[in-house]
Amino acid sequence: MRNPGSKLGRPIVGLAAVLLVGSAFASPASAAPTTADPSFAPSALATKLDTQFGTSAAGSYVDSAGKLVVNVTDAATAKSVRASGATPRYVSHSGAALAAADATLKAELTTPGTSFGLDPVSNKIAVTADATVTGAKLAAVKAIVAKLGDKATFESVPGTLQPTISGGDAIYTGGSRCSLGFNVVSGSTYYFLTAGHCTNIGTTWSSSSATLGTRYGTSFPGNDYGIVRYTNTSVTKTGGVGSQDITSAGTPAVGATVYRRGSTTGTHSGRVTALNTTVNYAEGSVSGMIRTTVCAQPGDSGGPLYAGTTALGLTSGGSGNCSSGGITYFQPVVEALNRYGVSVY
Repeated sequence: MRNPGSKLGRPIVGLAAVLLVGSAFASPASAAPTTADPSFAPSALATKLDTQFGTSAAGSYVDSAGKLVVNVTDAATAKSVRASGATPRYVSHSGAALAAADATLKAELTTPGTSFGLDPVSNKIAVTADATVTGAKLAAVKAIVAKLGDKATFESVPGTLQPTISGGDAIYTGGSRCSLGFNVVSGSTYYFLTAGHCTNIGTTWSSSSATLGTRYGTSFPGNDYGIVRYTNTSVTKTGGVGSQDITSAGTPAVGATVYRRGSTTGTHSGRVTALNTTVNYAEGSVSGMIRTTVCAQPGDSGGPLYAGTTALGLTSGGSGNCSSGGITYFQPVVEALNRYGVSVY
């Protein structure tokens, strides 16, 4: 949650040590993986096939055996899926029907504290509401979902859905703390990416001991990404996340194992549960998000989501915490890279 008036927490270690990790500052947690996550190969195939089939298919996911499964409703698409190396799975709801259901929710469901997106495993649109959605608001949400029949499910989740930002150490502007996502480059100019709800707050970003750079662009709500241009030329800017090198960017498949690093809670892993999810924060709606089971807490905002050497997203927000668990949403990093014409390295 936003808390620009709070005091900063414990000081981070020296500037060089902070920026060498190329991601979140001062993150006390378990080590990140040092080799590419084997689940990302089917993720790359999923991205290709989702584009190829569009609404002819009804989403895809990686199963427990690490195989890519594509939902289909007709024999011709099933044949093409097999030829591509994936496994077809016949389902009740077509991609077109689910896309129409999602469009209905985008038009009608804007209640803060709610989210929705395709769950390919259940072949339905999964709608959630946090603990702040009660009484008449909750009844209204359920009524909207009910109109979609068996094409949608509803679940109340604990906690409060919010962007995860707080006062403290790491990268900060004034009294608000976030986490650095990925160092990126365009030509000979270096930047870092973080969450847009962070860069909306201030223009100058610092460590505990020196200015790092100036906001170059920001987008929130709608999207949740921002970019800061380094003005401090003495900072060493590596392209990794902790000890994990980052060499490319991509989109994960549903079911893929992913890792997140943040300045509050360090490194945690989980699985992707949905893509293209719409999240209704109190500040406004954000669409196209990656939904995961990875935990996060205030101050982790903007931190990197990745699998092996592949950059995937920027921590946006969620409900729950790293003690009881919860749901966390991520801004896809490819969209931010394309928007600003920068690359990971």
